[in-house]
Amino acid sequence: MKAIKSVSVFGLGKLGACIAATLAQRGFPVLGVDIDPEKVRRLNEGLPPVDEPLLPETIKDAGARLRATTSVAEAVATDASFFIPPSPSLPDGSFSNEYLLKAMQPIAKAVREAGKKGHLFVCSSTTTPGACDQVIIPMLEKETGWTCGKDFGFCYNPEFIALGNVIVGLLDPDMVLIGESDEQSGAMLEELYKKYNRNQPRIARMSIISAELTKISVNSYITLKISFTNQLRLIAEQFPKADIHGILDAIGSDSRIGKKYLRAGVSYGGPCFPRDNRLLAYTARQKGLVAPLAEASDRVNELTKEKLLEQVRQQAQPGDTIAILGMAYKPDTYIVEESAGLYLAQNLHRFGYKVLIHDYGAAPGNSPSLHEFFVLDDPRNLGNRADIKVAVLCCPWPQYRGLQFAANTKVILPWKV
Repeated sequence: MKAIKSVSVFGLGKLGACIAATLAQRGFPVLGVDIDPEKVRRLNEGLPPVDEPLLPETIKDAGARLRATTSVAEAVATDASFFIPPSPSLPDGSFSNEYLLKAMQPIAKAVREAGKKGHLFVCSSTTTPGACDQVIIPMLEKETGWTCGKDFGFCYNPEFIALGNVIVGLLDPDMVLIGESDEQSGAMLEELYKKYNRNQPRIARMSIISAELTKISVNSYITLKISFTNQLRLIAEQFPKADIHGILDAIGSDSRIGKKYLRAGVSYGGPCFPRDNRLLAYTARQKGLVAPLAEASDRVNELTKEKLLEQVRQQAQPGDTIAILGMAYKPDTYIVEESAGLYLAQNLHRFGYKVLIHDYGAAPGNSPSLHEFFVLDDPRNLGNRADIKVAVLCCPWPQYRGLQFAANTKVILPWKV
């Protein structure tokens, strides 16, 4: 069996840059490929192309093993190419293949022109179940003129990481998921992970379609757990003596349930959970089925946002100042995509409230959707802001612990901090 000795990574975004850096840190020569010359320049100068904790240190540790280019042809010399371009959602809930196809097509053509058989193509972006077998692999076979599983290999290998903790998540995962076109391709990738991971995770190898379904099902199950906690919180709030935090702590003590993600707070958000859950529901519809649990998770999630908005509006009038603490969908990232804070701020603004926002990661500079709001520079001054009618904690950054508010400010704390 041929071993993977060198790697190319296409797409130096939030995940791709971290994959490239950690592979190089762990000893593999890595070539990063991106159409953005600025990302390439920064990586070649030893600077992170994106903001992510531990990424600068990881790039430094990688040293000369890591370099970047805009030239696709240079990747032909590597043994395996990982592809992590965006896969945006379409209106029906499916994921677009456009950027994956655009990223893979040039290297497939270059591999053919070089006459280099045996190259391994690894898709790390989440795909609509069936897309790899029905769209991506046929494109690779057309461009190369070769047969997948014989003349080149293909693996579907999405990562299970959380923004703000990507480096650790990559190096110490609970599981490595490999959907393989053939046994040799899967075995090659498995051997890479045995050298790459610092721990000894379960390496789950299976058919490509099985892996595509596994990826979105993991996230759909987690969203189900989060929506359950929010459903229970909405019920518990109707009983003055009910303590949702104590209730969930007790429930999570049952080993059949566990405490992970069983924490009262706000709706789930970000670039993965909402989209993957909806994609599972879409996949069911394509086969003439329904996925009622996935659909219910999404409904409860939206209801949780609506109830929070309703709670604020009951305690303030249009024109009042509302402070929203935490705009990112989770701590240690600046991503505000589908976050509770962004939903609340946008809707309050549209209803005529003065919205004051704060976050320790997200700001108008890195999250343009925040430009329409007033920014609170230092939340430690909230105790002197008698003009703030309501303050809401939407993201549980630990730095918010111990904040003092003016006596007349009504404070809404969905999270226990």
